[in-house]
Amino acid sequence: MTHPTPHAGQPLLLLPGLLCDRALWAHQIENLSDIADMKVPDLTGHDTIGALAASVLDNAPDRFALAGLSMGGYVAFEILRQAPQRVTRLCLCDTSARPDTDEQRRRREAMLKLARIGKFRGMSPRLLATQVHPDHVEVPEIGGVVLAMTARVGRDAFCRQQAAILSRPDSRPDLPGIKVPTLIIVGADDAQTPPDRSREIMQAVTGAHLHILPRCGHLSPLEQPKAVTALIRDWLSAAV
Repeated sequence: MTHPTPHAGQPLLLLPGLLCDRALWAHQIENLSDIADMKVPDLTGHDTIGALAASVLDNAPDRFALAGLSMGGYVAFEILRQAPQRVTRLCLCDTSARPDTDEQRRRREAMLKLARIGKFRGMSPRLLATQVHPDHVEVPEIGGVVLAMTARVGRDAFCRQQAAILSRPDSRPDLPGIKVPTLIIVGADDAQTPPDRSREIMQAVTGAHLHILPRCGHLSPLEQPKAVTALIRDWLSAAV
């Protein structure tokens, strides 16, 4: 007679990043279903991080583990501000607790302006090269998936998401208050949210564990799926 693990089927919300959807988490969804009941919330419907977090909470179980990549990490920080008692575990992939620098803000605003006047065709191959490791740009299971995701999410959602990201708060003051088991994952070659951003989070969150993945850019669950899935499995299985 077999016995279920203590954490079998625990709810896990997987929050995608800018212009991403559930395809970002495909490997995790396929390979963690024995221990987690996973859902990928829609992060396309609002133009503030606060409203995105509230919409996730409105449709979430009473308590849940929470994983977010990049913009999904910004939403995760906001969920912890709005309802910390509902989060059992936290996984942050390729994200930052900081607001944008002036240069990042100018770049976002320029992209937003272009998109609003109709010059949006999803992610271009040139822009893709800033998101993933150079070795992955022409790999269909990575670069091709990213290009397809961005086309599916589309211009209107992109504009709302960029507006939300631009207005997000500084989450660094909240980091010491995070008291749940925290896993931090980042690509060694992430040009968007470099490893020093993850180190900053790790140093401020008591007991947090940081893993830096080689040959990996900004989209670690897609670029290094087996490694990320294994890390999430260990994080979900560890005793609280």
